[in-house]
This record gives sequence, structure tokens and C-alpha cells, in this order.
Amino acid sequence: MDFYAYLLRCADGSYYAGHTDDIDNRMAQHATGELGGYTAKRKPVELVWCETFPTRDEALAAERQIKGWSRAKKEALMAGDWARISELARNRQGA
Repeated sequence: MDFYAYLLRCADGSYYAGHTDDIDNRMAQHATGELGGYTAKRKPVELVWCETFPTRDEALAAERQIKGWSRAKKEALMAGDWARISELARNRQGA
């Protein structure tokens, strides 16, 4: 079984990071507002990044890491710009 970490763009332009073992079902839940909380008040949402992981713990760790990232770093992740992600990480460490 695969597990997923994912990033959504909400209608208000904010980003939401999460994890799941069924990305299609989770997207349906976000779309209907079934989960409540953050995304239910910011529909519609769009899946902008998703990665598979072999374990739930790894997917959860990725979600937690991404939640701590700046908007610029999340956007670099969506673009697959690993050099920019690394640059932004260095800038933050030097701050």
C-alpha cells in the first residue's frame, strides 16, 4: 500500500498540506467539505503536488515538514525546483 503527502491550493490562494492512504477519496472529501476544518471553508481546492511514500510515517513526516515551509518554498516544490528549495533552506538557516 502506498501513502501520499500532498499539497492543495485553496480558493483563497493559501496552501494546505496533508497525507493519506487514498488520494482520490481524500480529494473527494476535501471537495465536499466532509473533513471540515481549514479546507472546508476555502473550497474549491486544487491538488498541486503529491508524492508517494512506502509508509504512513514517511508521508506524515513529509506533511509536517512542508507545513513548516514558507510559501516560496512550497511553490518551488510544486515546480520541482530543487535548487530553489535548497537555496531557500540555506537562506532560512542563515537568518
